[in-house]
Amino acid sequence: MIAARRLEQVNEYYFSGKLKEIAQMTAQGKNVINMGIGSPDMAPSPKVIEAITVSLHEAGAHKYQSYQGLAELREAMAGFYKEHFGVFLNPSSEILPLMGSKEGIMHISMAFLNEGDGVLIPNPGYPAYVSAAHMAGAIAIPYELYAENNWEPDLEVLERTDLSKVKIMWVNYPHMPTGAKGSLQLLQKLIAFAKRHNILLVNDNPYSFVLNDEQLSIFQVEGAKDIALELNSLSKTFNMAGWRVGMLNGRHELLETVLKVKSNMDSGMFYGVQKGAIAALKSDYQWFSDLNKVYQNRRKLIYKLADALGCMYDTNGVGMFVWAKLPEGETSAEAYVDEILYESHLFITPGTVFGSAGEGYIRFSLCVPEPQIEEALLRIEKVEQLNSKFA
Repeated sequence: MIAARRLEQVNEYYFSGKLKEIAQMTAQGKNVINMGIGSPDMAPSPKVIEAITVSLHEAGAHKYQSYQGLAELREAMAGFYKEHFGVFLNPSSEILPLMGSKEGIMHISMAFLNEGDGVLIPNPGYPAYVSAAHMAGAIAIPYELYAENNWEPDLEVLERTDLSKVKIMWVNYPHMPTGAKGSLQLLQKLIAFAKRHNILLVNDNPYSFVLNDEQLSIFQVEGAKDIALELNSLSKTFNMAGWRVGMLNGRHELLETVLKVKSNMDSGMFYGVQKGAIAALKSDYQWFSDLNKVYQNRRKLIYKLADALGCMYDTNGVGMFVWAKLPEGETSAEAYVDEILYESHLFITPGTVFGSAGEGYIRFSLCVPEPQIEEALLRIEKVEQLNSKFA
């Protein structure tokens, strides 16, 4: 049986394959410290767990749920945006709950892209943007991001590009993997650019609250709803990654188009998870403060680890990762990462996972307890001492 042509340009997700290798090493008795995945290790709020637990006994909790989620959930999402972003969203028409924002990337691509359409994709950027474009039969057009430009798109360069077939542009601020914050001024320029070229601008926005005091939404820009959508997620903000809760926000007509795809691919989000999400979205500022204190301490240790490896990094980055430049003389991120994995049993993500512009960089996750980071630091220092001894 021959696979569909849509998969010819799509490979197994890098982490899927690498985690198999790490699982095999672990089975062999090697204690691998995984700093590659951005999967929050801390528990959700007790209020969230309580809300889910109580909901399990409610009548109908086991049944299929609405494709558009509980009205109460949409209202909580609208309240969350109003409180933290200063943005008004109509809960009945401008919010579509999702089973995680990664789902939304595929739904948006299937809803708006025809074969041969162009998609502007950040390089480096989240690999799912490329995969979704290819599976929709579209053409992925990378736009390069550079450290000297604060990892922001050069719109003057894009203006000189043939944009006649471009249908969607993906942006992601705060940016993953680099941690660049972005700014309201940048979002204003992007909205103006999208309007000039009739491009659907989609901002993927799951990192606004992690080590970041300035919450940005594309809808803070006047007129953004005319041409833009925004994805958000509870995975990182509320430690609910495995429970799969996200949202797509935007103009009613655009969401209705996406719903045509979504309603043919799932049967609604589990009732209990929706109840837990409602509780999470009503969390007070103490939740964010306590979470960020832990991430701040971890980030300081990651900086020490990066220093021990001879890597350079920007301390102004936000989010749950540290993006670091390889030591002088190292040219292959994947080879460098594998060397550390096999020598020190420490897994770090190579920057090339996020596109060709990620070559020369690695990414550390902050989703690792402090004792494990300290252990990783000891392992690296031990290897460095041995290398110096036998040099």
